[in-house]
Amino acid sequence: MKAAIFSVHGFDKPFLEQENSGAHELTYCTERLVLDTAHLAKGHEAVALLTSDTANAEVLERLRSYGVRYIALRSVGHDHVDLIRAAELKMNVANVPAYSPHSIAEHAVAMMLALNRKLILADNRVKRHDFHLDGLTGFDMNGRTVGIIGTGKIGAVLAKILHGFGCHLLCHDKTENPSLVSDHGARYTDLDALCKGSDIITLNLPLNAGTRYLINERNIALMKHGVMLINTARGAIVDTQAVLSGIYTGRISAFGMDVYEHEKDLFFYDRSDEILQDKTLALLTTFSNVLITAHQAFLTEEALAEIGRVTIANIDQWARSGRSENDP
Repeated sequence: MKAAIFSVHGFDKPFLEQENSGAHELTYCTERLVLDTAHLAKGHEAVALLTSDTANAEVLERLRSYGVRYIALRSVGHDHVDLIRAAELKMNVANVPAYSPHSIAEHAVAMMLALNRKLILADNRVKRHDFHLDGLTGFDMNGRTVGIIGTGKIGAVLAKILHGFGCHLLCHDKTENPSLVSDHGARYTDLDALCKGSDIITLNLPLNAGTRYLINERNIALMKHGVMLINTARGAIVDTQAVLSGIYTGRISAFGMDVYEHEKDLFFYDRSDEILQDKTLALLTTFSNVLITAHQAFLTEEALAEIGRVTIANIDQWARSGRSENDP
């Protein structure tokens, strides 16, 4: 099968090449998939997309006109694809159901620790030969209450790690995981109670109509003064303007964001020689109590290997039978 791989980067191409081993004719495109780049898929039966790509109805129609029938997502989430229009166009869409929940959970904990213990500020001081400790005081994770919103694969791993720190766990999800209660002492509660009772809140859920701007002005107002907020899920789960207001008032004492609601065409690319046009993101980069990573929580060798394996496996199955086990 001929497949166009969009949004290819140095970190993921080797894993795709290794897994493919010449079985399929892959065309690597560094460009994001948008309407103006869809022509790169001409002559291909399949495309493989990253979260930075856009596969809305207009793009899908263009791809279908070029003969594309299969869309392999190199991610778990599919909020960047119009699944309804894809089905109408008889286009198969398969994701990577799970690659490494440990990668995301561990990154979330790393952000918590870095923000809590002021590691970035401390490192910057030492590099200036400033060795005083004022302003670097953190707190023990042991005994703190962490609110986990979303207790699927990632949230469950996160609960296990935080239980090891001695944290108290408040959880919120439409489906409860009884093992988190029995094994890690978690307590499920409604969102309001979680916001009111947590010292740290972490987001681990997909983006959909029900979760868009779940963290908004109302819910932030319920949170403890000085709460830490961590988002390694999807950017638009958080109303960034409401978070900014919370930072200014001190309601949010620390914010870790691996994702951003307007990250497309920014994250995964080098914009160091340009003036950043996104004023909100530019402002967030000026705060010492905000830690930003550019959608890298998934970036481990294990996760990339699994993404490569499942992506090529989906293409293999389409080539053989026209269906993949990961099709809807």
